Parts: sequence; C-alpha cells; structure tokens
Amino acid sequence: MSRKGILIVVSGFSGAGKGTLMKELLRNYDNYVLSISATTRNPREGETDGKEYFFKTVEEFEKMIAQDELIEYAKYVNNYYGTPRAYVEEQLEKGKDVILEIEIQGALKVKEKFPETLLLFVTPPDVVTLKNRLVGRGTETMEVIESRMQRAAEEATGMDAYDYLVINDDLSTCVKEMHGIIQGEHKRVSRNAELVEKIKNQLKDHLKGE
Repeated sequence: MSRKGILIVVSGFSGAGKGTLMKELLRNYDNYVLSISATTRNPREGETDGKEYFFKTVEEFEKMIAQDELIEYAKYVNNYYGTPRAYVEEQLEKGKDVILEIEIQGALKVKEKFPETLLLFVTPPDVVTLKNRLVGRGTETMEVIESRMQRAAEEATGMDAYDYLVINDDLSTCVKEMHGIIQGEHKRVSRNAELVEKIKNQLKDHLKGE
C-alpha cells in the first residue's frame, strides 16, 4: 500500500532558526519537500519561477483566490503571498511529506482546510536565547529587535493551537527530533484506516476459513 505524504506546517518566532532547520532536514532526509509559494512580488536577482516562488501578476493571483486554488494567502507590504493547492496535493500523492513554513494565522487557515495537517512550532529553549540570537545576527537595530520580541509575545498566544513544540537548542538534535515526530505521525492509527480495515478483514476471513 503506497504511503501518502503528510502536510506539515512549521511556524516559530523570528530568530528561532526555522530556515536553517528546514535546510538541514531536507539535506539529511529525502522524503521532504518545501512547499513553493506563489507571490506577486518581482523576482530578485538569481530567483527563478517554480524554484524559489511561482511568480504571478496581481490579476493571476486574484484569479487563483477566486477559483479556490490557494490553501492560504496573505498580503504583506502590497504583495500577495500564498500556497498553491495543486502543487501541495501533487507532492502528497507522490508520498512526499510537504512542509509549509508560514506564520500562525496562515497555519490555522491550513488546518481548517486540511484537518490532518501536522502543526509544529519552533522555539529556542528560552527568551534570553531568542534575544541573543536576534542580537547575534548583527543585521538589525535594537529597535527592530525589540519589535520582533513584541511580535514574538503576540505569536506566543497562538502556540496552544500547535501539535508539537520543537525546541531548537542544538541543531542536529533538533533535526533528528523533528524527523522523529513526523515519522511517528505516519504510524498514527487515524492515518492508517485502510491498513486497519485490511487487517480486520483478513482476520475475519482467516476465522471463517478455520
């Protein structure tokens, strides 16, 4: 029986290390694919359509919204970003576990449309570590860092909606833990209804044949 992929949403605070975690997960295991978002923003240098993003015009994107071709979408700074349904469904049918790296509001929209979605929230072990990582980047002013901490406080109110907390302290340990959670999820009885029925029926047939 072919195994269907699981849709996984990964969210977390800015500075939690989600991006690095995703790269390592994809590098170490071959069953994962990152969902490719559609966007109306212009391609940056070196970006290609269908690799980093599916680049769309505003008209094309709004048509996708109207035809319910997006699992979720949002508008940031005058540009649309969204998750195309067709790409995700195609990968899941191939048996790939599809990862969406999106924020909390988007995650909850995905869970509404796909109730079997696995929600993972990435966090450093504590707030001191979170702030140190943001400072350690050396790319942002203290004002921006404080606004990110404020945003983290708002996001923390949505943590209860997630299935698993992934504590990113040591990267390689965290990658193994995340892989373990996802593979364990494949064994959940509710995800194996066909196999459960098959075993029950085989046992019935066996008893009839005795």
